[in-house]
Amino acid sequence: MLRDDERIFTNLYGLQDWKLSGALKRGDWDDTKSILVKGREWIIEEITQSGLRGRGGAGFSPGMKWSFMPKTVAPGRPHYLVINGDEGEPGTCKDREIIRHDPHKLIEGALIAGLAINAHVGYVYVRGEFHNEANHLEHAIQEARERGFLGPNACGSGWAFDLFVHRGGGAYICGEETALLESLEGRKGQPRLKPPFPANAGLYGCPTTVNNVETIAVVPEILRRGADWFASLGRPKNTGTKIFCISGHVNMPCTVEEEMSIPLKELIEKHAGGVRGGWNNLKAVIPGGCSVPMIPKSLSETVLMDFDSLREAQSGLGTGAVIVMDKSTDLIAAIARFSKFYKHESCGQCSPCREGTGWMWRIMERFVTGEARIEEIDLIEQITKKIEGHTICALADAACWPIQGLIRHFRGDIERRIIENELSVGPPQSDGASHPNEAA
Repeated sequence: MLRDDERIFTNLYGLQDWKLSGALKRGDWDDTKSILVKGREWIIEEITQSGLRGRGGAGFSPGMKWSFMPKTVAPGRPHYLVINGDEGEPGTCKDREIIRHDPHKLIEGALIAGLAINAHVGYVYVRGEFHNEANHLEHAIQEARERGFLGPNACGSGWAFDLFVHRGGGAYICGEETALLESLEGRKGQPRLKPPFPANAGLYGCPTTVNNVETIAVVPEILRRGADWFASLGRPKNTGTKIFCISGHVNMPCTVEEEMSIPLKELIEKHAGGVRGGWNNLKAVIPGGCSVPMIPKSLSETVLMDFDSLREAQSGLGTGAVIVMDKSTDLIAAIARFSKFYKHESCGQCSPCREGTGWMWRIMERFVTGEARIEEIDLIEQITKKIEGHTICALADAACWPIQGLIRHFRGDIERRIIENELSVGPPQSDGASHPNEAA
């Protein structure tokens, strides 16, 4: 369990001043120059040794990602830092809290990351609906400029760096790093084929690093306290602190910073006041935002909230957004709603996703009413396997995983509903409607 003096985000609930004066009292911008003058190699090595993994969902080491950037800046090809604050994953509300209540942590982290990758300019891509958050961030950036923390001689280090806010249009697909870059450049948000990777050809065709808001915001504190401190929290390969968002059927929904590898049950009981109606009323938990497979109560008893433990449970940490569902939940309807969301948010570039998300949603709708056939359970599972891993980005995978989790753990619920419907109204008529190529 994380002690209060180990927390990085000490204004997560906005109880203190979010502006520069409040940030300085909380230790932000504390001798940032001494960090910068140690140079990019030291910064990258410390972040790598800390064990920090990306907090946007993929869990890739930011230290390693920064090391992929070219060591020198070629003429006419400046380096860019892009920070992903799109946060469109249903159930997730962590980055917006950082931007709204602790923006200076993000700005200081951006400056340090900019030096590490040889970037003099950074962009924060903020979800368009986050109006107040973007306003706070723009105000904080201006405060930092006026104090000399940003600009031609940032913090007196001799390094020039400036940061700008870009407000997105609210498309979920722009949370994917290359679609985000397309949007930043003024085009429709559609993922790019890789290679080339952003480190070679990113924003405006120049070397670019894209990191999540939480990932960048924790960097200054790691470097101030030391890599060993951060690595001492959690467990090997799953170190440090993490912001978790707990929603659904709990007594006190909340967003909280905790130690990585905290047991899921402890997280829910300690911070969210437990499951509504008691732990025995729990039916399932989605542990990392709506794109990861749900797990039943039996797994929720013992699983740890980190990348490796949840992967072993055939789910994922994702964004750390915990969605709790008690026994009153219609799990089939819940997953059908997710399917509709992914169908709506697909950019349409890849055929498996463009067509497949519609197929899956329509079959899921029949599961909700029971007007499907038992064999369609295997059919939709086969469809998910044909879609997964066959598209440019992971949106299609995210559309498949919730369905796979439902079938893996609650296939009986689907079968029971179909059988009950057949007993009451008879089996579905053979009109071809069960085939994936049905009309929309």
